[in-house]
Amino acid sequence: MNLYFREFGAGPPIIILHGLFGFSDNWQTIAKALAENHLVITPDLRNHGRSPHVADHSYPEMADDLRAFMENHWIHSAVLIGHSMGGKVAMQLALHDPDLVERLIVVDIDPGQAEDNHSSIFQALMAMDLSKMTTRSQAEDYLSERIPDVGTRQFLLKNITRDDNGAFAWKMNLPVLWKHFPDILAPVSGDPYEKPTLFVRGSRSDYIKPEETTLIHTLFPQAHIETIEGAGHWVHADKPNELLAVLNKFLAIE
Repeated sequence: MNLYFREFGAGPPIIILHGLFGFSDNWQTIAKALAENHLVITPDLRNHGRSPHVADHSYPEMADDLRAFMENHWIHSAVLIGHSMGGKVAMQLALHDPDLVERLIVVDIDPGQAEDNHSSIFQALMAMDLSKMTTRSQAEDYLSERIPDVGTRQFLLKNITRDDNGAFAWKMNLPVLWKHFPDILAPVSGDPYEKPTLFVRGSRSDYIKPEETTLIHTLFPQAHIETIEGAGHWVHADKPNELLAVLNKFLAIE
């Protein structure tokens, strides 16, 4: 599994893992800012972006991909930042291979069973016949009738690319992601990760549920939970400056 990746800067490594339907450039603004003092790497996770599209998609498998990626690039330990699905990948690796994770930052997801907030999105995307569309505006018009939130639509439309014949195609492996959607919603578990850990939640998001804070502190005894006011689930898009300030403060702690 050779994950596609982008990298910025030089210094102690930080690896940023995107969420469901995302890919490596979703975090470019944050990555470039952190790259003033770090080597920042943003890979595409399996079945997303330009990384391999394969038949399986689970947190143990994605953690294995990340472990192999780090070994192949001679990264013995790194700070992990993971958003949503990527946050669970980061947690999975930290709970099973803590020596690889210098410290952990999880953005707007908890380790427990996630609620289904995406079935309607999957259904809208899978019902859209890209082969019959010739412009992006046609795709946006189609989705506007099914996905009312403008920001969500724009985020999803970034997954449309053109194949070698010039026809529209998905960057992500949509059928496999839908097949394994229960695995994406699944909890992660393992031995407690004893190193510094930061959970960041958006005040307008319910992805980190109050009842899961006990589980967070059980699995991550050093966890601190920070709330960014005015941010929804896509904290890095809604409040990038505020998120960057929180990240830099946590990274500066000795």
